[in-house]
Amino acid sequence: MTQPVSVAVIGLGFVGLPLALTYAMKGARVIGVDALPGLVEEINSGHSHHLESYQGKTLAEILREQIAAGRFRATTSYEEAAGEVSNYIVTVGLPVHNGDPDLRPLKSCAQTLGKVLKKGDMVMIRSTVVPGTTEEVLKPILEEASGLAAGSDFYLTYCSERIAEGRAFEEFIRMPLVLGGINEASAEKGKELLSFISEAEITLSDIRVVETAKVIENIQRDVNIAMVQEFARFAETFGIDTFELIKVANTHTRVNLLTPGPGVGGFCLPNALHYLQPKANELGVPLPLLQLARQINDGVPRVIAGMLEKALQEVGKPLAGSRVAVLGLAMKDFSNDDRVSPVHQLVAELQARGADVVSYDPAVPRRYEHKVDSLEEAVRGADALLLTAVQQEFVDADWLSLVEKMGKSPVLFDTKNRIPRHVDEKVTVVRI
Repeated sequence: MTQPVSVAVIGLGFVGLPLALTYAMKGARVIGVDALPGLVEEINSGHSHHLESYQGKTLAEILREQIAAGRFRATTSYEEAAGEVSNYIVTVGLPVHNGDPDLRPLKSCAQTLGKVLKKGDMVMIRSTVVPGTTEEVLKPILEEASGLAAGSDFYLTYCSERIAEGRAFEEFIRMPLVLGGINEASAEKGKELLSFISEAEITLSDIRVVETAKVIENIQRDVNIAMVQEFARFAETFGIDTFELIKVANTHTRVNLLTPGPGVGGFCLPNALHYLQPKANELGVPLPLLQLARQINDGVPRVIAGMLEKALQEVGKPLAGSRVAVLGLAMKDFSNDDRVSPVHQLVAELQARGADVVSYDPAVPRRYEHKVDSLEEAVRGADALLLTAVQQEFVDADWLSLVEKMGKSPVLFDTKNRIPRHVDEKVTVVRI
């Protein structure tokens, strides 16, 4: 594609906003659409909590540049977008409640979008969905609301989202992509739109294959982590270093063990099985291994709380009434996203056992009753400390100075293998 395109990105979250700005940086005219007026106002004022960066510039700096250049703006109005664009990329999330995917936000988006669709428009779904959703759920809604036929009057495609938070701009450009269209013409239109920003290989396949592949890409990591959690429990009991064990095993060129932590967090991995399960139930296909892996990962916060309770007892302290500092609320290291973070489960588990929990995360903007405003305040007088997500402030911290501010005979739990080893000489450090 040589000419600039016009595109609307619907859903300006952790995927949608950097995707929209990637198109804008490449020269497209982009309108971002989101249902939250407050978010739209914040974005249009050039502000964002995202920690993404690209070529030395923060996302907020890129945002302000693209707004000033007239290549990007945000709105709540689909009608406004429809007056200027012919391509729509949907990144609306599919939340999970008690294990059940909630299709209502995506259905609502399709209903509203369908009302403004024009002949010749192209719709690309980039949300992670239950396999079959594009053709079985969204296509009928779009056709009924628009009065148009998918494949002949407008184009409909699905492209799985593969970016890792923190590397979004780089991976939108260089991550290999897979795409499915409801017909050949749709697939070609979708490939053309992707090629405007992507320098990587784009593989075309059946929509159902692409939808399912996206889900199992995430599930295989969930299973890998569950396996490593069991290895970690073995290593701890055997008295060997879990992280050294994984490092040594990974010297085998066909082994790629991930690292354990306080659980599996984020919007993708914990929800992946819940996206596959409805279709598996419909087809009558059991998924016992995948379900067990999810149960193992869901149980990690409870395991860590039990380990901490035992470690405190060994230094003569009960967990109930002890002050516990939790450093890092984000769902992964160097992130400000705490959606579906296992740390919230860990905090709740510790509180249920009577601990006085204080937390600190300089990157996460959300407020919680247990969250304090400084690292020093979090560790002051603490009987125990848990490093549960890494932020740059924790990397740069003087850990011996932090230990001195804690209570008598403190216990440090390092779920990230980031606390310097020389701290072990001064205090009990448990690496899990």
